[in-house]
Amino acid sequence: MPSTFHGLETARRSLFATQSALNTTGHNIANANTVGYSRQVVNLSASRPMEALGYTKSVAAGQLGTGVEVTSITRIRERFLDNQFRNEYKSHGNFTVQLDTLSKLEGIVNEPSDTGLRTVIANFWNSWSDLSKNPENADGRKVVMEQTMAMVDAFNYTAKQLSDLKADLTENVQINLDTVNSLASSIHQLNSEITRIEGLGDNANDLRDQRDLLADELSGLVNIRVEEGQDGYNISMGSVQLVPAVAGAELDMAAIESAFASGDLNSGEIYGTIHSRDHFVQGYMNELDNLVQTMAYGEFEITLPAGSVLPEGTVLEGVTYSGANRTLAEDTIVKVQGLNGLHQLGYNLSGEKGEPFFTTAAGAVGGITAANITLNPNIAANSNLIATSMRVMMNPDGTETVVKGNNGLAVLFSQMRDVRFDFDQSATGENKNTVDAYFRSVVGQLGVQAAEATRMQKNQHIIVEQVDSRRQSVSGVSLDEEMSNLIKFQHAYNAAARNMTMIDEVLERVINGMGRVGL
Repeated sequence: MPSTFHGLETARRSLFATQSALNTTGHNIANANTVGYSRQVVNLSASRPMEALGYTKSVAAGQLGTGVEVTSITRIRERFLDNQFRNEYKSHGNFTVQLDTLSKLEGIVNEPSDTGLRTVIANFWNSWSDLSKNPENADGRKVVMEQTMAMVDAFNYTAKQLSDLKADLTENVQINLDTVNSLASSIHQLNSEITRIEGLGDNANDLRDQRDLLADELSGLVNIRVEEGQDGYNISMGSVQLVPAVAGAELDMAAIESAFASGDLNSGEIYGTIHSRDHFVQGYMNELDNLVQTMAYGEFEITLPAGSVLPEGTVLEGVTYSGANRTLAEDTIVKVQGLNGLHQLGYNLSGEKGEPFFTTAAGAVGGITAANITLNPNIAANSNLIATSMRVMMNPDGTETVVKGNNGLAVLFSQMRDVRFDFDQSATGENKNTVDAYFRSVVGQLGVQAAEATRMQKNQHIIVEQVDSRRQSVSGVSLDEEMSNLIKFQHAYNAAARNMTMIDEVLERVINGMGRVGL
């Protein structure tokens, strides 16, 4: 026969199980807007039934149900969507950094505009054109000097901005690297805590949510592969193990640079930062250096007019001009090494051979670059040293006097805007172009790269949002659904309470009312 208090125990179990469901629903509602939170559900199952007691077999039909019990409280999470999100999020971080860097590069280059490098280079050529009209004019010489100084200052400033951007990107790598180490350490600690709690038979749902959120954040910084083992998450970046890491081993700059070079690091914000620094920023620093080096030393062909008298000892294409052969009998096509070489083919107002037009700034080491190019300090101190003439007169005593009014070299300088320089400094190739066309190609390349980065970042952002939306549809909290559950469990709790009240009344009748008939 069944126990007298069997129904009371069944009602008690119903109350406790429904109360757990109500508490879990309240927990979901409280965390509806918590980032990384996964909806939790109470898993209920009928408790083990029992057969009514008897000497041999119960005469009662069937088994006696014993109510309900909470088997577990689990979170709703789909690992496939987590992995898909992390795979897409790493590319999103990469393209976002590249787009940001290219946008900054566009601001530095500042083209097309009336204040960019193209304008100051054009002003430089124009000043020579004006000087060629009156080569003895002091004002014209001052204008050439000032326009040249303005141009080299623009090169210096642009190079400094690029160098500062490169340094900022390196610093950002270090900052993000510290974040990676911190995230890996936190995930490792959560692994230990989750293992401890779940070893006692409970589900560490909230801690698992925290761990997944940290893994998501880590995937935006570097490409990771997440695998769950007996001791929690094992996270690696290519062949580099991040979690669990070797005791005391944290990623440093040397390690991350090595991972970048080997291909272990191939996506994420850190990859995008290093790629932007070494490919975009350094690439445009090299382009700018190549531009100024070519202007100073780059080879080009030019026609020297007949009657020009080259300075004594001038060497062009292996030919030394000395004595009588210094005077060109006809127009002569020669190869000259940059504006420095061209300036040394003429004479200044002092009757001396022209000096190299561009030099490096004081204290600079190495050859001319955009960062150290400057106007020859002698010319900057005395504009009369600007060479404009290519003619001399022979005096009766055998000496020579420079024809100061001759504009032969000034005219050649004014034509240099249309001359095609060889921008390939290697001995194996040839890349002939005008200075303006070369710079326009650099600006055009930057524009194409920025447009492509914008397209890729937008596409990746859409993909990340789509994957996250699918993930939220599975794991996210719906307030409408939770309110429905709240009402459902509330009615279930009220019914269980009423059931217990009913059983209490029955027991009251059995205990206190039976056997009192007729009293």
